[in-house]
Amino acid sequence: MYFIFIIFVIVPISIVLLLISGMTEKKFFAQIAAFIWVTIISTAILSEILSPLFSKKKIEKSDYYGEYIIDRDYFSGKQSDWQYNNFRFEIKKNDSIYFFITDKSSIIKTYKGKISTRNRYKSARLKITMEQPNHHVLSTSPTIYRGYWSFYLVFNSAKFNNMFFKKGKWKALNN
Repeated sequence: MYFIFIIFVIVPISIVLLLISGMTEKKFFAQIAAFIWVTIISTAILSEILSPLFSKKKIEKSDYYGEYIIDRDYFSGKQSDWQYNNFRFEIKKNDSIYFFITDKSSIIKTYKGKISTRNRYKSARLKITMEQPNHHVLSTSPTIYRGYWSFYLVFNSAKFNNMFFKKGKWKALNN
């Protein structure tokens, strides 16, 4: 779209300005044409440099490795505090996932599984395969939501509906 605009609008305007400048021997018209092209080229270079800052994070398999906690920023209150104190998980570099049922800092039960990724998209999609019996939170693979700098995972629990997890270390709440 922009290329067509440049070819059919900017180039003819530039040619006309340069012809007028040549016929009238006034540099002003050539300076206008130069200003137009400097502006277009500067904008193109600047947008290319800044585009990574304003595009969503591209997730690779290695980005999934780490510890995850309930993201209490989406829904605050007693329910999210309870989930934060009772659920967390870790994905290790050997593609293992350990889902922890906790009582605050104490791990009560651990569910184990494996992860893999699907690379058919711009970002790798996480696929989780759990050993049986499984916990209801991990009955399906999560939906991944990408931001500019990070991402979060949403699991659809049969009992709790959407559960939002983000990377982070568990810390005791000050309630």
